[in-house]
Formats: sequence, structure tokens, C-alpha cells
Amino acid sequence: MEKEMTRFERARIIGARALQINRGAPVLIKTKQTDSVKIAEEEFEQGVIPMDVKRRFPPKMESP
Repeated sequence: MEKEMTRFERARIIGARALQINRGAPVLIKTKQTDSVKIAEEEFEQGVIPMDVKRRFPPKMESP
């Protein structure tokens, strides 16, 4: 993926994708894996998961 992701963002994306796969979403890559988490990890590594991370930053505070 293009952006650097934190371990928490990575875990959230892989977990969300694994849940989608468990609920019947099509797998986006060819793999021999049967575990949804392993499939989601492979998809993440190949960059085919169609999810983005939007980061919100706090507004800048003005100094007195």
C-alpha cells in the first residue's frame, strides 16, 4: 500500500476484510488458503483490498 499504516490501521482493515469474507464476499485473489484472516492478510499484502484510511487530525491551536 502507498501510505505507511500503523499496526492498528492494518489490523482493522484485515479484520474487516476477514469478516466480509466470512459473510460470503468474493475473494479478490487466487489462493489455496481457507482461513479468512490468512486470505485477508494475503489480499492486504498484494494491495487489492478496496479500503482507505482517513485520518482526522485535531485542529491547530493558536498560541496566546
